[in-house]
Amino acid sequence: MKNEIAQKSRRPLPEIAANLVRGGLIGAVETMPGVSGGTVALAVMIYERLIASASSLIVGVYQVLAGIARGAAARREGVSRLRQVDWLLVVPLLGGMIAGILLMSQVMEDLSANHPVLMRAAFFGMVLVSLLIPIRLAGRWRRRDTAYAVLAALIAGIGVSLPPQTLEVTPLTIIACAAVAVCALALPGLSGSFLLLALGLYEPTLAAVNNRELGYLGLFMVGAVVGGVVIVLGLRKLLAVRHHLTMVVITGLMAGGLRALWPWQDESRNVVAADPATLLPVVALALGGALIVGLGVWAELRATVKATVKQDAA
Repeated sequence: MKNEIAQKSRRPLPEIAANLVRGGLIGAVETMPGVSGGTVALAVMIYERLIASASSLIVGVYQVLAGIARGAAARREGVSRLRQVDWLLVVPLLGGMIAGILLMSQVMEDLSANHPVLMRAAFFGMVLVSLLIPIRLAGRWRRRDTAYAVLAALIAGIGVSLPPQTLEVTPLTIIACAAVAVCALALPGLSGSFLLLALGLYEPTLAAVNNRELGYLGLFMVGAVVGGVVIVLGLRKLLAVRHHLTMVVITGLMAGGLRALWPWQDESRNVVAADPATLLPVVALALGGALIVGLGVWAELRATVKATVKQDAA
């Protein structure tokens, strides 16, 4: 009877649906310069689970492939690591991300071009409220933690304030920029799309997605895989041995990244005076923050329900 209750408590179909939506949100915001997919993963309470599963997937695939030369023992180790992957999270999340990018790339391109102030305001509100998540996950803050966070914020703030650059679009630059952008995807506060914009490859990449340019996208995927392997394994190690400090630094990176989302700025990213005649950006900022609050409340309720079901099953 207890086993049956435990099986029901997992409720895979609602979990899959929820992860599809989470993936869609991450994919959608990754098309918007200034917002990190890592920030959204934190906001919907899956960041650490995702890093852990991605790390197990990378190591497992490597060990299985290495087992071709090293023998059955290595393959078994790889299979064991692959079983540690939270597939109910990874597969629907990846599907949702791809769908979000494909569906929202054109929409985000239009919104960013036609309503940049409102879009930045909404995402500013989302990221501002999301700061509470790593602050809470870090636990008790000490004086030196504040110094670390301020330093990380300064680095991120300077980085996102750099004027746009223009690089020649070559296979090497595509691969290199994709690797850097994916590293930013995994780090809350640093936007992969923003870095592409700073490097001059945002519009070519968005056009490649919209026009299905397979050659460009293939090179981009190569760079994304390389960057993803490096950053995921590094973050997994940091979260395991320096969880508190990692969350402190992530808080600083997210805070510094807000500079890129300040609603009132010109095309060169210089801050300009707000227009007092309209309250729409303020409303958009409030709605963005309210969305994250709602997601947080929903996540807390789900966690409470799961804990109650688990306790009843025991």
